[in-house]
Amino acid sequence: MARRKRFLVIGLGKFGFHVAKTLFEEGHEVIALDRDQERVQRMDEFCTEAIVLDATDKEKLAVLAPEEMDAAVVSTGSNTGKSILITLYLSELGVKNILTKAVNEDHGKILSRVGARELIEPEKSMAIRIAQGLSTPNMIDFLPLEKGYSLLQIAPPRPFIGRTLAQLNLRARYNIYVIAVKEMVPDNFVMLPPADFLIKDSDVLIMVGRQEDIKKVGELE
Repeated sequence: MARRKRFLVIGLGKFGFHVAKTLFEEGHEVIALDRDQERVQRMDEFCTEAIVLDATDKEKLAVLAPEEMDAAVVSTGSNTGKSILITLYLSELGVKNILTKAVNEDHGKILSRVGARELIEPEKSMAIRIAQGLSTPNMIDFLPLEKGYSLLQIAPPRPFIGRTLAQLNLRARYNIYVIAVKEMVPDNFVMLPPADFLIKDSDVLIMVGRQEDIKKVGELE
């Protein structure tokens, strides 16, 4: 059984609310903070503890022992100064894993310098996923990995249907790897499918490879 983790979520707008709620529903301990009492009350039943607190008050923030958290998520809307200050304080208080929502590139650069380990850019991420989906219609879900590489789920192009992975020889032809298959009929998940796995039109292929190579596959008719 996975270890129950502890998270601090600061800022309970739509993004922060759903991050806290999802972590809590996954079985983790979640402390949620916001200056707005109405937001805190709305959050109360979806987290371990919801607290009305101004996280720019370093002394009050320190009382929560943030250094004991597995991660802190900072989502304070368009108030860039506030998010920078909170990120700085969390870093100074010993939080090792800080994820902060960035509103633009310059804001992100400053956040990184004051202690953010990861920048959250939901609008940019969604825009990329929508654009990739429009560009490559077969694509179902897209996740960037290291620069130039992606992991995605894709509906099998027509030339793939009724053929085995060995016959398709995707590694040699496209330099991509099928690491798993979601079978819809019957409902089944196949990790590392064998070479003789026969692809059906109801399957979903999970692939990893360079973005340019995956795009070629996605454009097949």
